[in-house]
Amino acid sequence: MSPPGPDRGGLSVWPAPAKLNLFLRITGRRSDGYHELQTAFQFIDLCDEISIRVRLDGRIHRPTGLEGLPEDQDLVVRAARLLQAETRSNLGADLMVDKRIPAGGGLGGGSSDAATVLTALNKLWGTGLTQAELATLGGRLGADVPVFVAGESAWAEGIGDRLTPIEFPRSWYLVIHPGIAVPTEEIFSAPELTRNSPPIKIPSFLSRGDRNDCVSVVRRKYAEVGLALDWLGQFGDARLTGTGACVFSEFETRDEAGRALGQLPAQWRGFVARGLNRSPLLQMG
Repeated sequence: MSPPGPDRGGLSVWPAPAKLNLFLRITGRRSDGYHELQTAFQFIDLCDEISIRVRLDGRIHRPTGLEGLPEDQDLVVRAARLLQAETRSNLGADLMVDKRIPAGGGLGGGSSDAATVLTALNKLWGTGLTQAELATLGGRLGADVPVFVAGESAWAEGIGDRLTPIEFPRSWYLVIHPGIAVPTEEIFSAPELTRNSPPIKIPSFLSRGDRNDCVSVVRRKYAEVGLALDWLGQFGDARLTGTGACVFSEFETRDEAGRALGQLPAQWRGFVARGLNRSPLLQMG
């Protein structure tokens, strides 16, 4: 990956890592419709890559991105325009998105892309916002954006915006995408979703793990996700990340995860990923 270029006409490439929700409890629902939750975010080394060229004409343009997603609806474009408006920057950018994180998989690809654009353009445009200010902006784009801006694995509460950095043991994961997309809004609006789980403490989670309150709803609505969970369960604790569709299981070594991947049914996609406590975005100067 090339480093961010110092000159305004150059092209620089920035990582946008995926995440896993190691558990997810829905502890309440606010009057504004947002859900109160608890979760643990773990970064993994699967990354989208965003190539950025600064423009002097102030235009925000996305030549390449997720197929079928209009430019004006893309979070990378919205993130760039939000930063531009908040800082009154006269600069613009071409944003080329190389999508590697499956959409609708619960891996946070769109939120991560937005966080990377905010972080990168803050540097390339010289707008000078602090990380905390960028995280606040990111929260206006989506509840998961602030954790990607902060760049550290975290325990999250509230709507996912109250973050406590947490270190996880080095782990390897087999992640399976069952070939469908699960809309987050559909799962969170389901009447049968559990919304009153009692909160837990960090030591309890670290010692015993925990559940994902969305699993039963996703299983009922998307049978293929349930089949993937059942298949993966033969190797250990199979979990859903976020609202899905991706499922994952933890392994001690890459080889163990790779052997399980070698048995994956042909109708699904899968990959082995390493858990990260720090986002590679933090390494960009």
